[in-house]
Amino acid sequence: MSPRLEDLPLREDLRGMTPYGAPQAALPVALNVNENTHPVPGEVADDILDSVARALRDVNRYPDREFTALREGFADYLGHGLERDQIWAGNGSNEVLQHVLQAFAGPGRTAMGFSPTYSMYPLLTRGVGATWLAGDRGHDYVLTADSAAAQVADADPDVVFLCAPNNPTGTPLPIEVIEAVYAASRGIVVVDEAYAEFAPRDERSALTLLPGRERLVVSRTMSKAFAFAGARVGYLAADPAVVDALRLVRLPYHLSALTQAAATAALRHASTMLAMVDDIVAQRDRISATLSALGFQPFESWTNFVLFSGVDDPAATWRGLYDRGVLIRDVGIPHSLRVTAGTEEETTAFLDALASIGSGS
Repeated sequence: MSPRLEDLPLREDLRGMTPYGAPQAALPVALNVNENTHPVPGEVADDILDSVARALRDVNRYPDREFTALREGFADYLGHGLERDQIWAGNGSNEVLQHVLQAFAGPGRTAMGFSPTYSMYPLLTRGVGATWLAGDRGHDYVLTADSAAAQVADADPDVVFLCAPNNPTGTPLPIEVIEAVYAASRGIVVVDEAYAEFAPRDERSALTLLPGRERLVVSRTMSKAFAFAGARVGYLAADPAVVDALRLVRLPYHLSALTQAAATAALRHASTMLAMVDDIVAQRDRISATLSALGFQPFESWTNFVLFSGVDDPAATWRGLYDRGVLIRDVGIPHSLRVTAGTEEETTAFLDALASIGSGS
């Protein structure tokens, strides 16, 4: 008989944990994992294919360990006077965040975030043997500067995660909250801007706070606005000393030559890749308006998704949508569900399916 997980000599702190993962199903409309559902534009895909083909000629050799061209591309894209020695990247933003935790957390140390927030933060924290501390959010999941700073000062964590805007709620994070948390902490403060491109254009990024703050880290991803989820590329900007620390824990040659080539090519077409953001934002706002008309309560969102409450039976509503060919996400928040803003056709399919099930309470 095959052994069970419980029979193996697993680390005690991993026993009882559940792997991260959203339901996967081959439904016509999949709006459950905050992907950019728009395909990569043809002319961009052609350039990426050419770049990958060129990289294949030397695939018998190890890739550039420092992924120099890619770091220069990210620095260029982010602006704010950033240089390549302030940039780090990995196989998705989760690996980048894991590097941060490996370098600055670990056994006997703590990491903190404000629940509900991205469910990978505690999993990554426990994975490196550190302790996760869950802070609280206020009404409608808003985090204020005074509350956040007081909680951080009291908990004194080694790493703080600030999701800006927040996942799974979509909640904006004012820049003054980041400033207050940094001032109240002694450890690394990670501002996760995975959805930054969907925020209003006139809002300040945490990138503007980097000068003079050597413990501040701003992480991004190509999975959302860049429609690059399958390529698995995340990155961060920080003080060069932080980047040096991450070199201590990364695996050798952790970014393949093919990944580097594909991401560098995509960055050359940043304006084209980001042209779809306005359409996604329009569909997000359309979802919110229609949800309100149907009797639900959508929360303010600066992301590519909408969390909405007023759902009497989330499991039944989720199943009803599933049976109609639409997949969304039950994130475990009572009487709430979350839906990604897709194309106009996908958004229409979701709204029509939800209307056929019944209005909110």
